[in-house]
Amino acid sequence: MQKFVLKFNNDRELYMAYMPFLKQGGLFIKTKEQFELGDNISLEVLMPGEIEAAKLDSVVCWITPHGAQNGTEPGVGVAFVTDENHIRNQIESALGRMLNSKDPTYTM
Repeated sequence: MQKFVLKFNNDRELYMAYMPFLKQGGLFIKTKEQFELGDNISLEVLMPGEIEAAKLDSVVCWITPHGAQNGTEPGVGVAFVTDENHIRNQIESALGRMLNSKDPTYTM
C-alpha cells in the first residue's frame, strides 16, 4: 500500500484538495506517480494549525493524468475508507462557508 503525508498550511490549500462530493469525504493528492482506480493508499493528514497528523486508509477514485486539459495538476483523488479521527468532519468544520464557494478546486 502506497503511503502519502498531506500537510495543509492553510484553509485555501485544504479547500483546493477536499472532495466533498464523496460520501465519506476524500482528498486530491498532487502526484505524477501512476495509480489505478481502486488502488489503496494510506494517508497521514496534517490539518492547518495542528501538530499531529491523523491516519486513515483511502482508495483511488479519481485520476487526473499529466497533460490534462486546462493545465490541471496531475494526481489522484482518494475516498476515505476508514476515518476513525473524523477527518471529514474536521475538514468541513474548518472550511465552513468555503464549501459553498464556486471557486475551482483540483477536481471541480
